[in-house]
Amino acid sequence: MRRATGHEGAISARAAAPAGATLPAATVRRTLETGLAGIGSGERVLVLIPDHTRTLPLPQLFADLVDLLADARELTFMVALGSHPPLDEERLQRLVGIDAEARAGRYRHVRLVNHGWFEDGTLVSLGTLPRSRIEEIAGDRWHPTLGGDVDVLINRAVPDADHVVILGPTFPHEVVGFSGGYKYYFPGVSGADMINVTHWLGALSGVLGTIGLADTPVRDMIHAAAELVPVATTLIALTIESGGASAITIGDPVDAWREAAALSNERHVTHLSRPMQRVLACAPPMYDELWTAGKAMYKLEPALAEGGELVIHAPHLDTVSRVHGDWIERIGYHTLPYFLEQWERFRDVPLGVLAHSTHVRGAGRWEAGREIPRVRVTLSSQLGAATCARLGLGYLDPAGIDPEAWADREDEGVLLVRKAGERLYRAELAVGEGSSA
Repeated sequence: MRRATGHEGAISARAAAPAGATLPAATVRRTLETGLAGIGSGERVLVLIPDHTRTLPLPQLFADLVDLLADARELTFMVALGSHPPLDEERLQRLVGIDAEARAGRYRHVRLVNHGWFEDGTLVSLGTLPRSRIEEIAGDRWHPTLGGDVDVLINRAVPDADHVVILGPTFPHEVVGFSGGYKYYFPGVSGADMINVTHWLGALSGVLGTIGLADTPVRDMIHAAAELVPVATTLIALTIESGGASAITIGDPVDAWREAAALSNERHVTHLSRPMQRVLACAPPMYDELWTAGKAMYKLEPALAEGGELVIHAPHLDTVSRVHGDWIERIGYHTLPYFLEQWERFRDVPLGVLAHSTHVRGAGRWEAGREIPRVRVTLSSQLGAATCARLGLGYLDPAGIDPEAWADREDEGVLLVRKAGERLYRAELAVGEGSSA
């Protein structure tokens, strides 16, 4: 794999504002210009971008990149959906901050597309990660349910390009430790095998043993698969605060990501002095399915005391998952041991769906044929009490919740998080205790 960006050194450009501040638009533009110098002239350039479930100033960045890559022979922006639902034309335009007139005018030369994981002919194989290599990567997290060799499938637009630019933010992440970097290849524009196995390996590791760690088995597996990508790749790694870029690092996808992960660890983690008994996690409208609103649980499970309760407050939410809903309706939300101890019942369920189920339900154990979750998970949304009961979740009527009644009560073990899903909350060890929540 050609990882070099054409610049001396692993990082070609960087800029950072003080913690809590954001970079001026002009600084972002200059940093992009320096970091992308020499890229794109006469080339077919593919830019991978996130969908609406990630916070970043994408309209500003889109306009800057189109200008700076004006000499490209072909310029394509592809939404790295993973297995998220595709965006229609109107939502694609809204994502990058343009309208139909601009699409047909100033940006008529730019292709703006979804990763068509749902379309025949989208994927091409780069090779195989053998089971022995996956076992080596997984280490003590290895479990036979991970299966055998993995066919590393990727959107054919990647090997067809002359240069790929990955543009995305880095936050603490439940499956891979910190998001961003080559995660935009796998699962961003990959096939189901890599999605399923990486997410199940993350489930075997557990959110509590993964989130907020730079070095994880899943990250190692993604990097091993990325070694098969035959295209020069440059990462634009963003650190986001208050909706804007507080830092930007451009260069080698591994090294730039590591720098962004270190910044995320400093700026996106809230350390609590004690474990919380109850948390109200307000999921923002960008999470329009429980599939993504579950991030509220991922980022807050490390803040909860044993036996505590997390309430995902999402009054706008009326869908479990547009893509995977039938599977989730079948299996519900359960802890990892629930599935491992009854594997014959669930062996035909996609591993990525099982992983999502365990991540939302959190850690737990299996005793005497019974599942014992570590914490309670309650949903406050348009999905009613009957649906929540069927899925194995608690229910609260969103009309009866006043978020302000949860505010400023940390000394009581009660926490209000007004925008949950990106910032990690972690309880510190209490004096005399042997483990954190």
